Amino acid sequence: MIDKKAASPTKWLILTFVGVVLLDQITKIFARIYLKPVQSVAVISDFFRLTYVENPGIAFGIRVDNKVFFTVLSIAAVIVLFYYLIKLREDFSLRLAFAVILGGAVGNLIDRFLFGKVTDFFDFEFFDVHLPSFKFLFFNFQGYHMNRWPVFNVADMAVSLGMLFIIIHALRPVKRYEDDPEIHEETS
Repeated sequence: MIDKKAASPTKWLILTFVGVVLLDQITKIFARIYLKPVQSVAVISDFFRLTYVENPGIAFGIRVDNKVFFTVLSIAAVIVLFYYLIKLREDFSLRLAFAVILGGAVGNLIDRFLFGKVTDFFDFEFFDVHLPSFKFLFFNFQGYHMNRWPVFNVADMAVSLGMLFIIIHALRPVKRYEDDPEIHEETS
């Protein structure tokens, strides 16, 4: 017999995962059909454009040299995320964050398998980034300059938002047994 309390959260996690993958793939299909021929369409002046980009690297245009290694690493990450999603039982909100990340990771992995690269299309001008070069101990940072935010997709947003939620979850104070007044009243 299936426990209805356990089945309901699992249903929402599966729906979230599938929803992220479907939203990601549907938006990428539209981008390939409608944006690829025109390359870029201004939505809000120069601040927000829909720009077709085929990204052979990882999220937000970061390049990788060894694509096979990166793909194997991505598959391993999906397996680990799936494992945590199944094994993590005590906190639904944390499991939901893993489901969102897993949906994003699978969405981009589908593109890598089908096309060898990921379709990106959200193009924002948030702010310029200028980091000067510096030396620290044995590390030489060459500096970084970015005039426009890297083009991204729904899967990238899902991974980023899921990670942000996990970080917020990790930083929130833990409620301890001694701090719960309801528990003290029940035991008195």
